[in-house]
Amino acid sequence: MSGFNALQAVENAAGQFEQVMVQREIDQLPAGELLVRVKYSSLNYKDALSASGNRGVTRSFPHTPGIDAAGVVEASAVAEFGVGDEVIVTGYDLGMNTSGGFAQYIRIPAAWALKRPKGLSLREAMLLGTAGLTAALCVDKLEQAGMTPDAGPVLVTGATGGVGSIAVVLLNTLGYRVAASTGKAEQAVFLKGLGAQEIVSRAELLEGVERPVLKERWGGAVDTVGGDILVNVLKSLRYGSSAACCGLTAGVALNGSVLPFILRGVNLLGVDSVELPLVVKASMWDRLSLQWKLDLEPLVTELGLAELPQAIGRILAGQQVGRVLVNLD
Repeated sequence: MSGFNALQAVENAAGQFEQVMVQREIDQLPAGELLVRVKYSSLNYKDALSASGNRGVTRSFPHTPGIDAAGVVEASAVAEFGVGDEVIVTGYDLGMNTSGGFAQYIRIPAAWALKRPKGLSLREAMLLGTAGLTAALCVDKLEQAGMTPDAGPVLVTGATGGVGSIAVVLLNTLGYRVAASTGKAEQAVFLKGLGAQEIVSRAELLEGVERPVLKERWGGAVDTVGGDILVNVLKSLRYGSSAACCGLTAGVALNGSVLPFILRGVNLLGVDSVELPLVVKASMWDRLSLQWKLDLEPLVTELGLAELPQAIGRILAGQQVGRVLVNLD
């Protein structure tokens, strides 16, 4: 088998990280039961951190990022998968310390892969990717905690990002009134096109950060940013409502008060899509292929491997809007 294309993050002589296109060989991939020819991947914030040398995500370099991959099995050492099976891989160690989806081939443990649901193409699966899976998990967890469309408007923070934009589409599809928060005022038309009925500025969500509680406003929230914004969201939840937290772009500290919890009975729900048991991921992917199937084309930019370095720069600068689909076909 000839070499294949991959995007690698490398550290140069000056100690700076850059992304370069390289040719790799199959025998350079890590051990694993499945060899997968990657057709599509997607760009996530964690990929950008890995690609820029963040050792909290990736310990050693050169490294191929890409926490998402969808493709076709080319070799299998297990009975559960056969050559030609179409599979989705998201999370676990893919793209972190295991060579990831920004390459035409990956080799992985079979326990990381699930067969493509019949209701989704490989391309549609990567329009969703980790971002779509995370958004769906957030909404599901909120509904399990009692959120309904008549509970009040649902706030989505970081709404122009991958998770946020898909959450806006999903919530609107399910009949919720969606308030979308962003620091990009120029993206109001984009967000309203996705289904947001209300646009809330990032500055507005930071008002009253010194106060222990704020006026009750939200019937639920999907928070993708963390930090003081999440603290203020918790202070603004209606009685008995919940916020699902899945991101940290605004910081990891939670400098708040217990008062919203003990005076209003609100809930802070943590959402992880990385180490989630595969059976739970499979159940959510099935839902995304059927009852929760979404039209995400309006929020997608499709790129090839060679165009990824520019997109990585944009996402690190907070300039990326919507989803970036990576076409490796």
